[in-house]
Amino acid sequence: MLTKSDFAKAFARVADTMAKHKDYLVKLDQVNGDGDLGLSMDSGFGALADCAGRSDETDLGRFLMKCSQAFNEAAPSSLGTIISFGLVGMAKSLKGKETASREQLGAALDAGITLIMDRAGSKPGEKTILDSLVPAKDAFLACPGDDLKRCLEAAAKAAASGAEATRAMRSVHGRAAYYGDKSIGVLDGGAEVGRLIFESIAKAGTDI
Repeated sequence: MLTKSDFAKAFARVADTMAKHKDYLVKLDQVNGDGDLGLSMDSGFGALADCAGRSDETDLGRFLMKCSQAFNEAAPSSLGTIISFGLVGMAKSLKGKETASREQLGAALDAGITLIMDRAGSKPGEKTILDSLVPAKDAFLACPGDDLKRCLEAAAKAAASGAEATRAMRSVHGRAAYYGDKSIGVLDGGAEVGRLIFESIAKAGTDI
């Protein structure tokens, strides 16, 4: 069963990954965006990890809600808002629980991603973070048994494949959409963020 401490460890791992890949994400975003992706993700996940590490809240719903607010304030960007939606959806799913099973974590991931799609008006195939998040979530839900580490690794592998697939897609949202067909052949920065999130959590799975 996962506790607040396990989430905090995972968030700390993600924050470390985003800090290490800040320059990479900046360069990737400069192709079809405004170049601030690495900065906002470094700031947002740093604040998320800090909030999670300092919080004494044991209710996973309230814990994630507070952390989503910290993330949103530190990453005032379109992707920052989208990720905050995901955390809010997870928070609502885990409200009132102090522990979460693998099945409950999967349900929370599904709720978070569903809220992103509802609020952002987006879906997989549109060259966004959803192109890595949705395959990761689906792989996690389809993973048999209770081996959390194996299921997280399956999710990370699916996220990587989903991110890579965005090269063949045309951007339809945000600033990147202005580039039209020129966005084809370019890896989507948001999808790469999703890949890095699940890659980091899979590695953190050895500690939780």
